[in-house]
Amino acid sequence: MASMNPVPGDALRNGSPAAAGNIARSENASLIASDKVEGTPVYRSNGDRIGQIETLMLTKHSGQVAYAVMSFGGFLGLGTERFPIPWSLLAYNEDLGGYAVNIADDQLKNAPNYAAGSDWDWADTQTGRDVYDYYGVVPWF
Repeated sequence: MASMNPVPGDALRNGSPAAAGNIARSENASLIASDKVEGTPVYRSNGDRIGQIETLMLTKHSGQVAYAVMSFGGFLGLGTERFPIPWSLLAYNEDLGGYAVNIADDQLKNAPNYAAGSDWDWADTQTGRDVYDYYGVVPWF
């Protein structure tokens, strides 16, 4: 028997287009949906594009964004490297239509990273600490 009090999101999960129109927009002046952040370009403060955000890593309990995983390099996704960047280093730049970060080429080339298709041990707190230490940022944990 169907519940008389629907759970928020049920209509959308069940494919109801009428209900989908009632869902809040995925972006406003201060909030953005994570799926809109994924694929967003990343630029240097001078406007040079250096990559894009592949995914966000959030803490399960607080919901805080811990890392933006940035990709750059490669051709058609082959040979692309993934770089976990502390979220606090990125700032949205409306003029660029993407995130700006002040990381020099040398710093980025030597930064902790992993190849596309390989695994990163997100549970290893020492690895996370190393990423934050590398960029000189206080860890989120």
